Amino acid sequence: MRIAQVVGTVVATSKHPDFIGKTLLVCQPLGTDGKNDGPTVLAVDTVQAGVGDRVLVLREGNSVRQIFDAKKLCIRSAVVGVIDAVDLA
Repeated sequence: MRIAQVVGTVVATSKHPDFIGKTLLVCQPLGTDGKNDGPTVLAVDTVQAGVGDRVLVLREGNSVRQIFDAKKLCIRSAVVGVIDAVDLA
């Protein structure tokens, strides 16, 4: 899992059937210092996150399949939580 900032949404008129009816978010991974850490990723929203939210992104196919309760799924990344605060004590 990675901490990321939602920087945008994606609208597509034609997409794989696994993505139909799901909200797609563009997420910028963040390092422990809060700065950008790598390229953006496309993730399916499961928690009604929005642009500007800091979120927890799950980037593992098997775990994502378990969340969506599917044996076969082409979705690799999912937003699974909205972060209220980070404490690096």
